[in-house]
Amino acid sequence: MRSSLFKSGLEKAPHRSLLYALGLTKEEMRRPLIGVVNSANEVVPGHIHLNTIAEAVKAGIRLAGGTPMTFPVIGVCDGLAMNHAGMHFSLVSREIIADSIEIMASAHPFDALVCIPNCDKVVPGMLMAMLRLNIPAVIVSGGPMLAGTTSEGSFDLIDVFEAVGKFKRGAIDEEQLEELEENACPGCGSCSGMFTANSMNCLSESVGLGLPGNGTIPAVSAKRVRLAKTAGMRVMDLLEKNIRPRDIVTAKSIENAVTMDMALGCSTNTVLHLPAVFAEAGLPLTLDIFDAVSRKTPNLCKLSPAGKHYLDDLERAGGIPAVMSELAKRGLLHLDVMTATGKTLGENLADLKARVKNFDVIRAREPYANEGGIAILRGSLAPDGAVVKQSAVAPSMMRHTGPARVFDSEEAANKAILGGEIQAGDVVVIRYEGPQGGPGMREMLSPTSNIMGMGLGETVALITDGRFSGGTRGAAIGHVSPEAAEGGPIALIRDGDTIEVDIPARKLDMRVDAKELETRRAAFVPQKKEIASPLLRRYASLVKSAAQGAVYKDPAAR
Repeated sequence: MRSSLFKSGLEKAPHRSLLYALGLTKEEMRRPLIGVVNSANEVVPGHIHLNTIAEAVKAGIRLAGGTPMTFPVIGVCDGLAMNHAGMHFSLVSREIIADSIEIMASAHPFDALVCIPNCDKVVPGMLMAMLRLNIPAVIVSGGPMLAGTTSEGSFDLIDVFEAVGKFKRGAIDEEQLEELEENACPGCGSCSGMFTANSMNCLSESVGLGLPGNGTIPAVSAKRVRLAKTAGMRVMDLLEKNIRPRDIVTAKSIENAVTMDMALGCSTNTVLHLPAVFAEAGLPLTLDIFDAVSRKTPNLCKLSPAGKHYLDDLERAGGIPAVMSELAKRGLLHLDVMTATGKTLGENLADLKARVKNFDVIRAREPYANEGGIAILRGSLAPDGAVVKQSAVAPSMMRHTGPARVFDSEEAANKAILGGEIQAGDVVVIRYEGPQGGPGMREMLSPTSNIMGMGLGETVALITDGRFSGGTRGAAIGHVSPEAAEGGPIALIRDGDTIEVDIPARKLDMRVDAKELETRRAAFVPQKKEIASPLLRRYASLVKSAAQGAVYKDPAAR
């Protein structure tokens, strides 16, 4: 056992003395020691109940003959960090989470791990650590929040963000806004739409590192507690069989995950996180792969923000296994890949008798579109690529040409949008918000929601070298690469320049004469921000482009 390194042999008597101080018995020390990574805290709604999940995981480990040992990691609530300086730290936390798990599981060499995340950067951070360490491991999330309800129906957090613009233009009154903000988020769990947290939890299940149900069983359900117990038992089985994360994550299972990403209509942030996760296993995932898979994968689901279904609806409709079963019928999945159950994906689907139970939620008979939820755009404005959630774009905005309204920060753009300065037909450009230039590549949920709330969602596009929340909808194009701080073309745009968006043709161009661009390039001086935080200064100096998952540069290449 790996844990023998700090518990076995004469010279480890001092180590055992410290284990005795934890209250462990000799019998517990003899058993495999399983690290339980718990991201519980009292800040993030998705994490306030994770101690309950951790206790269930520990019970499962003990049932199967192991000794659980818990340790914590941090977690940022993107909703609470949104639209202020706190969002600079959100994406940064992904790397810190991965590093902190590596530290704990290397300094204390556990035999296996169970990782308990729930929200945006915690899920990919834990997946990165699992693949980096490559010891038997299972991920089990805290589950999605139920949709909120008001007198007018079901809602979620995104409706509250969009309500700010609606209130500003007089479409709703103060009483309606207050009812919405008090009821849209009814309790614990990751916010109830197909936002980044739920996208990553569903894809953890899709790639085989999470058990069936990981992505969709509601946080408040006893079924979630039973899943956590099962995860504790399954990790002991993986340990016995020596099945490790890199045995599960292969080129085939990566293709399965991207296929599911497209069918489900997941967050654009998956285009950042999946390459970062799979890079830990030495498996490349480029923007070209995303686009190639998108072109052949039907979009079967439109959960919020793209539609009015929520994660609990998807669970009742059959969950991730039901979607996978439909894609398998179309020959779009590799069924021979290994999973955390210790069985292949094909065996799991057969055991579960996976099938669609609600064809309104999972549109297997009549897909929403013949292409997947995400598209990769390229052109003179984004030579290295840009990302859009095409499943959440109004038909009228799939092609759009308009004048640029340029802002060098999110705050300036928000002020203009809510101040009524943006007109129908405009293309809002927000730059210097990329991984380096932000720094930290802030999410742009407030400006995109304000565009919707101000009634401009079907007439205005937004383009940024920053990124979006999974809750963003509309013609919102992010991850423009190279970013402005690197001297990308987005840095050269001026107010009034004509911008052309053609999502079906995968094009993003600026109609500016080549000689004029040369003149602008010769005079270009990148904006230099004063960065007070030592952490953010270090991050800005280390981080790669969004087109490469915003991972750290290889030390040899610095």
